[in-house]
Amino acid sequence: MRTLILFILVAIIYSPAYAQPGDDDNYSKGKVYVYKQVDGVNREMEIFFPQGHDASERTIPGIILFHGGGWGGGSREAFSYQCKYFASRGMVAATVTYRLRTKADRAAMKDGQSSKRVCIPDAKSAIRWFKQHANELGVDTNRIVAGGGSAGGHISLLGTTNPGLNDPNDPNNVDTSVAAYVLFNPALSKSDTTDTDVDFLKHLKADFGPAIVFFGSEDKWLKNGWAPAAAKMKSLGITSVDVRIAEGQTHAFFNKQPWKDITLIAADKFLNKLGYLKGQPTLSMPKTGEKLVKQL
Repeated sequence: MRTLILFILVAIIYSPAYAQPGDDDNYSKGKVYVYKQVDGVNREMEIFFPQGHDASERTIPGIILFHGGGWGGGSREAFSYQCKYFASRGMVAATVTYRLRTKADRAAMKDGQSSKRVCIPDAKSAIRWFKQHANELGVDTNRIVAGGGSAGGHISLLGTTNPGLNDPNDPNNVDTSVAAYVLFNPALSKSDTTDTDVDFLKHLKADFGPAIVFFGSEDKWLKNGWAPAAAKMKSLGITSVDVRIAEGQTHAFFNKQPWKDITLIAADKFLNKLGYLKGQPTLSMPKTGEKLVKQL
């Protein structure tokens, strides 16, 4: 009996709900909401709130992040660490489960269509839900930031700029535009040009909001996907996009330390300049000297 009680106590102490701040492997759970239901399957959003946040007293900036995984894998927990940090700094931070493409989707696509398109309606639904429930969440709808990693970065861009690919059950009076972006190696591709609905360049306009974008210098998506977008931004006169490079790093470098914290520090300073955060980042740069380089 004593052994059983000891085992239970140890299990409770070391469960994810009791993880300490900064723990890479575990995290304190956020509050899970269902933002839509499709064929009996819940699409969920996990939201982290600042300590003591009272939605009835004031509204604060919000950030909604979409995980990567090649449009067919991954989970919302991938951005729990970042959401927990943004919440600790004074934002309502959400990480989202969205529909992933399948082999059947690939087979069902018409000529010229990309199966990436199946992910985008859920991204739009999630943003609309976030806005619709802004009063309940205590979110300022004029200061919502979107972003994500890899495929999640791609669908966050399309979900906020492409007027199409809407879920017919969504309210058509709620738009999906956002005020700014935090993008971790967004997976844009030249192959997207075959399907206008998934091609960010087709929807990029001169009023594109401020953004911070992170890439490893050895990431193929930087040259093959982001470079054309950067060129179009330049032609449109967009100057509010801050690209930071991690020298020698490859795709998804931000998922490991010390880059996980380094990118968060840079994102914190970016959001601070926009007036969304106050004070200095609460994370520390590594003593080993790694840093991001601003792309000119």
